[in-house]
Amino acid sequence: MADEFIKGLGIFTGAGLGWLVLAGWYRTPSFESTRQLVSPVSPSPASADLFNLLAIGLMDVLFWFALLGPLAFWVVLPAVRQAQKTIENRG
Repeated sequence: MADEFIKGLGIFTGAGLGWLVLAGWYRTPSFESTRQLVSPVSPSPASADLFNLLAIGLMDVLFWFALLGPLAFWVVLPAVRQAQKTIENRG
């Protein structure tokens, strides 16, 4: 159980840090604004070059990985293992 917890925590902190860095670069118009990290992506994807498009896409991937990765290690895998143990004990 401890190895699953630390894997989920590592995914959460690593992907969360990556998302925070990219969101700070692309979603913060100014540091005096009250809408930091939630503003629309700047520059707009229609006028962005390849590097900016990759970073904007990676930002979305890291966000969902930070949410679903720990969920897999903290909820799904222990539930599957518990279900396997229950099935083996019935038979």
